[in-house]
Amino acid sequence: MSASQSRRERRYSQAFRQKVISEIEQGKLTVGQAQRLYDIGGVQTIHRWLRNYGKAHLLNTVIHVRMADEVSTLKELERQKRTLESALAQAHVENIHLRALVKAYAEHTSSATKKKSGTTPSTTRAKPAGK
Repeated sequence: MSASQSRRERRYSQAFRQKVISEIEQGKLTVGQAQRLYDIGGVQTIHRWLRNYGKAHLLNTVIHVRMADEVSTLKELERQKRTLESALAQAHVENIHLRALVKAYAEHTSSATKKKSGTTPSTTRAKPAGK
C-alpha cells in the first residue's frame, strides 16, 4: 500500500467542530490535546476552525460606550474643527494675496524710482570711507 493510498481525507461535521472549539475555549483541552484525543490531522486544522468559528475574534473588537452628551460634544467639536480649518484656509489665501500685492507694489515703486533717477538702487553704492 503506497503513501497516497493510506492518506484519507476527513470531513468533520459542523457540530463536531463546534464541540472541539468549545472545549478549547473553555480551557478543557489545548489545541494539541484536542488533535491527539480526536485524531485530527493537519497542523492548522483546529487553528482554522478557531479563527472561523470560535469566539476569540470577539476579544479583539473595540466597543465604544459613550454617554448621550459625549456624542453631542464630539459632534460640536468636529463642527468647530471644520470651521477653524476653513478659517485657516481663508487666512492662507488672504496671506498669499497680500504677499502678491506687496511684491507688485515693491516692483512698481522700484521701477518708478529707476525712472526718476535713471539708476538702479543696486548699482549705486556709497564709496567706503577712507579710500
